[in-house]
Amino acid sequence: MSPQVIVFTGLPGTGKSTLSERLGRATGVPVFAADWLMGSLVPHGVLNDLEFETYAALHDGLMETLIVRQLRLGQSAITDCVVDDATAERWAGIAAEYGARLRVVECICTDAALHRSRVEGRVRGIPGWHEIDWAHVEHMRNELPPFTLDRLVTDAVDPLEANMDKVRAYVSL
Repeated sequence: MSPQVIVFTGLPGTGKSTLSERLGRATGVPVFAADWLMGSLVPHGVLNDLEFETYAALHDGLMETLIVRQLRLGQSAITDCVVDDATAERWAGIAAEYGARLRVVECICTDAALHRSRVEGRVRGIPGWHEIDWAHVEHMRNELPPFTLDRLVTDAVDPLEANMDKVRAYVSL
């Protein structure tokens, strides 16, 4: 089977990390989580006072480097990060250069009260990274353009195993 780049995207608290980590454990495909990657830079002051555009370019560039590394090895990669259409299209082009395909899983939560409780009730403990609060999620919801490309959509109101079954069928791993 040819390699894949499997991108889990969506607002915080919608299940990206849970689904990507479960898929990674089940398949042995490495999961590159943006929060862990960016958190590792915090102690070095790299992210201090960055404009959003610079932060986004750094984020995307680091994730792309990890994706290319896996593809050069002939291996798949899973990402756990927020992407927009332009980034997904760029990553699809990179994947195609290596004979791989890009599969996007957009994680959503259609129940606002459940979504809020998921965000406010979690403690991820990522070294160097802050816990996300509901105000941050609301800000992201208002700032991020809707994702419009071909993708699988999972909803956090559905049972986890039902969402995992959808993901496994979609990526055929």
